[in-house]
Amino acid sequence: MFANLFQGKTVWLSGHTGFKGAWLARWLLKLGARVHGFAQPPPTTPSVFAQLGIEQQIEHEIADLRDLDAVKSSIHRAQPHFVFHLAAQSLVRYSYAHAPETYATNIMGTVHVLEALRSLNLPCAAVMVTTDKCYENRELEYAYTEDDALGGYDPYSSSKAGAEIVIAAYRRSFLAQSPVRLASARAGNVIGGGDRALDRIVPDCIRALQRGEAIPVRNPRATRPWQHVLEPLSGYLWLAAALTRPEIVEQEQQKLCSAFNFGPEKEANRNVGELVRELLKHWPGRWDDQSNPHAPHEAKLLMLSTAKAKRVLHWQPAWNFETAIAKTMEWYRGVNEDSAAAEILTLQQITEYEAAARAANLAWASH
Repeated sequence: MFANLFQGKTVWLSGHTGFKGAWLARWLLKLGARVHGFAQPPPTTPSVFAQLGIEQQIEHEIADLRDLDAVKSSIHRAQPHFVFHLAAQSLVRYSYAHAPETYATNIMGTVHVLEALRSLNLPCAAVMVTTDKCYENRELEYAYTEDDALGGYDPYSSSKAGAEIVIAAYRRSFLAQSPVRLASARAGNVIGGGDRALDRIVPDCIRALQRGEAIPVRNPRATRPWQHVLEPLSGYLWLAAALTRPEIVEQEQQKLCSAFNFGPEKEANRNVGELVRELLKHWPGRWDDQSNPHAPHEAKLLMLSTAKAKRVLHWQPAWNFETAIAKTMEWYRGVNEDSAAAEILTLQQITEYEAAARAANLAWASH
């Protein structure tokens, strides 16, 4: 997998205590990497990070991304071959109530990682993760490409647009002649086992189902590009691997040192109502439309184009919408509070995803 480029290599991973970060840490360990995690404490209890026992398997560092000295010290101490920057304040509704924290974490936190990389005199591939919400979303029947205008209605979305601008500026201003190769990744809406964040539809569904209550659905007609967590993670890993592959000539490296969208095929652009109905096929229950015209603004329509990732990286999704839902619900129904089951199911699903990618002859799985 991934041309075995992570075997025995050191990876600095921010946000490893979160949902996506914990899944990435576990996959990296399976690939034979040494992982140095940098994050604040797990944001939820229980957390998939704790259930997977990741703290005992990596170099685990609790620190604040907003502390420049802490970030620089951590990266320089790790001397990483790879950097994955996932740590963020990632909730739209939370960002309305905590705008300064959101901007400080998502923009200045990114600046701090880039400052550390700027002074790292070591060949390193760095993937900075932002979001599909970084685009100036006009809510049209249109799939955004990496060249479209950045923007954002809410503090979260605009903070991630700001982070993308900063990443591009550092790439041109400071890292053009550096041994550090820098790219950014913009992923669609991610689902999967272990997400317990507030104000996210799948965790909201699971909490309601566990209590035997109706699922509260705020925006049943809002359309998103839904994908299983392993889909963008495979993109991040393959992008990082591609940045380090010696057979790739300098001209191709320049294409790679840029922004990439990682999202599902068009058929997975579904509205929230469709998502909930698919979930309920695996865990019977009911849902209530709780649309509120006075609620804080959230986009009603968002789609991504992954044409660049397909063309340059030969990356594409391995699981369709129905499979992503089935695997997500399999995890929640099989785990509950059982950490042993969490480890077993997570590794099983990673292996199944790798097998599906290999069967589809995807580039990262066939090397």
